[in-house]
Amino acid sequence: MPLPIEKAFRLFTDGISGWWPFESHSIERDRVDAVVFDTDAARLYERTPDGTEHDWADIEAWEPPARFLLNWRVNPTNAATEVEVRFTAEGEATRVELEHRGWDRAGVGERSSYDGGWDYVLGTYVAATA
Repeated sequence: MPLPIEKAFRLFTDGISGWWPFESHSIERDRVDAVVFDTDAARLYERTPDGTEHDWADIEAWEPPARFLLNWRVNPTNAATEVEVRFTAEGEATRVELEHRGWDRAGVGERSSYDGGWDYVLGTYVAATA
């Protein structure tokens, strides 16, 4: 990532509404107005223009600019999994690593829906740095 660690973290979190691909990776799709990392309430959610909110995750750890850990529960009919995103300074750039784990609780079917999904999402994040 061609950004210093603090900027890379802020883009991923505070700037998520500017790069997240709502049309393919959200609950309300084209109706999403914003994605919010609400650290006071320890939750991550999407919001529509009329104020409707859909939870994506509980924030389990918040350690800017190094990492955050989410109890990922976008689909409430499936067991929650964990998403950890780590940011490591590499000179003037930043290594961003995303690990999605806990599939033993969620089942193979749910995992298959994420195959390639994170690559696409992270690709839009990288494109936002240009």
